[in-house]
Amino acid sequence: MKATLTAFALTALMAGPASAQSGEEAPSGGFNLVEEGARMIMRGLMEEMSPTIDSLRDTLEEMGPVVGDFLREMGPGLATFLNRVDDVRHYELPEFLPNGDIILRRKPDAPLFVPDLDTDGGEIEL
Repeated sequence: MKATLTAFALTALMAGPASAQSGEEAPSGGFNLVEEGARMIMRGLMEEMSPTIDSLRDTLEEMGPVVGDFLREMGPGLATFLNRVDDVRHYELPEFLPNGDIILRRKPDAPLFVPDLDTDGGEIEL
């Protein structure tokens, strides 16, 4: 159904400029018919998309407090982590060990990076 609507919309939108470029004058109501057809297609698409958009809005409203709590709890730790990492593209995928440790290895071809470790007194907790 969506493919049919898309094809119809493209055909309708391309018909207007094609007749205008051919040098022939389109009937005075021709453009209005194309315009009305495009409006009808857009209304149909909006009606079809409305339940999906409403569902997405509800999901985002439910996730809002959870994301806020996550940022309050993890925000300071993530900020410290990002100060110690220059660009995540310079790192390989994380390696998860059976004991729960996570290892982030820097790629061999990554440029030299000296992290700013003085943000918490220069000590690293092991």
